Amino acid sequence: MTFMDRYHVFVHDVSAIFGYDYNDATPDWVHPFIHIILILTPALLITAGGYLVLRGLLGFWRRQSAPAIQFQPIRGLDAGLFSSVLRYSKRQQAIMVMISLIAMPILYLTLELPKQIVNNALDGPRFPINVYGWDMDQLSLLLLLCGLYLLAIILNGLNKYILNVFNGYVAERFLRRFRLLVYRQWRRDPNSTDKSEIVPILAQEVEPIGGFAADVLTLPILQGGTLATILLFMFIQDPVLGAAALTVLPIQLVLLPRLQRRVNVLSRTRIKEVRQLGRHLSDQLRARQAESGGLGPASASFQELERVRRRIFRLKFFIKALNNFLTSLTPFLFYSLGGYFVIEGRITLGALVAVLAAHKDFSAPLKELFRYYQTLEDTKIRYQEITNFFRKKEQFSQPEERRSPPVDPVPTMSQFVNRRGQHYTAGTLGPRRNFKEGI
Repeated sequence: MTFMDRYHVFVHDVSAIFGYDYNDATPDWVHPFIHIILILTPALLITAGGYLVLRGLLGFWRRQSAPAIQFQPIRGLDAGLFSSVLRYSKRQQAIMVMISLIAMPILYLTLELPKQIVNNALDGPRFPINVYGWDMDQLSLLLLLCGLYLLAIILNGLNKYILNVFNGYVAERFLRRFRLLVYRQWRRDPNSTDKSEIVPILAQEVEPIGGFAADVLTLPILQGGTLATILLFMFIQDPVLGAAALTVLPIQLVLLPRLQRRVNVLSRTRIKEVRQLGRHLSDQLRARQAESGGLGPASASFQELERVRRRIFRLKFFIKALNNFLTSLTPFLFYSLGGYFVIEGRITLGALVAVLAAHKDFSAPLKELFRYYQTLEDTKIRYQEITNFFRKKEQFSQPEERRSPPVDPVPTMSQFVNRRGQHYTAGTLGPRRNFKEGI
C-alpha cells in the first residue's frame, strides 16, 4: 500500500471512531471537510498545545535560573500579582468560584430545552404522550417546555447578576487597598523628585489592576466552564459537528497571542511616556525648564503618545477583526455539513438548531478567554511597572548609615563672628562647631 492509501484508511478509521460512515458513496465535497475536521484540526491542536506548553516551561526555567533579588518594593504587597490578589481576597474568590460552578448545569438546560421543544413539542410523535404519569397533548407539552426554558433563563440571569455584583465589590475593595498601599509607600519618601508620577499611578495605572483582581479566578473558571459545557453539548449531539467547532481554534491559539505580545510592548512604552510627560509638566510648573526647554519636551511627548496609541489601536482592531472572521467560519461548516447530516438523517433538525444556537454562545466565552489573556498581560505589565517605579527609588536611596560622611569644606573668615563663648556655624556648608576665643 502506498502512503496515500494508508492515509485514506487512517481517515476511514478515525471517522468510524466518531461514528460517521465515511465511504465512496459520500459526496466529494464532504471529503475535504472530513479531512480538515478530523485530521488536520486535531494535529494542529496538538502541535499548538505542545508549543505553548514548551514555551511556558522554557519561560519558567529561565525565571528559575535567573538570579533572584529578594526585596519587597511595596510594603503589604507580594512580588507577584496573583499572590497579592489572593492574599487579600482568598475567601471572596472561593465564593465566586462556587457561584460560577453553579451556573454550568443551568447553562446546559438552556441549551437542551430548545432542542426538546423542536423535536418533541413541534415535530414530535403522536399525541397525547405520557410525561411522568401525566397525559399531555401537543400544546400542553409545548407550554411545559417553554415554561422550563423560561425558568432556566431566569436562573441563569439571576446567577450572573449575583456574580457581577459580588465581582464589583471585590474589585473595588482590592483597588482601595492597593491605592492605599501605593500611596503609603510613596509617603515614605517625601524627598522624591518623582512626585508628579504618583498622580497617574494612583489615578489610572492601578484601575485595571483592581478590576482584574475580581476576575483572576472567576473569569477563567466561568468562561472556561461555559466553553467546556457548550462543547460537551455539541459532541453529544454529533461528534463531527463538535469537532468542527474547534477548526479555527489552533490558529487563534498561535497567531493571536503573538500579536498580543506586540500590543504589550507598545503598552509598556505608553506607560513610560505618560510618566515622562508628567515629569516634564511638573518641571515646567516649577519653572525649572522655562528658559531651556519651553514647549519642546511636552510637544515631543504629545507626539510620541499619539504615535504609540495609533499603533496600539491598529493592532488591537486587527486582532479583533481577525478573531471575528475566524469565529464566523465555523457556522459555515455547520450549515453545510450539518445540513447534509440532517438530509441524510444522521441528526435531527432540532439538534442542528441547538448546535447553531450553542455555537453562538460558544464564541462569546472564547472571546472572553482571549480578552482575559490580553488583560492578564496588560495588568502584569502595569503591576510590574508600579513595583519597578518604587524599586528604582529604593535603589538610588541608600540608608543613612551606609552613606559616607560629608567632607566639610574649609570655612572662610567672613563666616565667623568673633564673639567670646558663643557657638558658631559654618552656614550650610558643614555641621555645627564650637570656636573659642584665641583659636
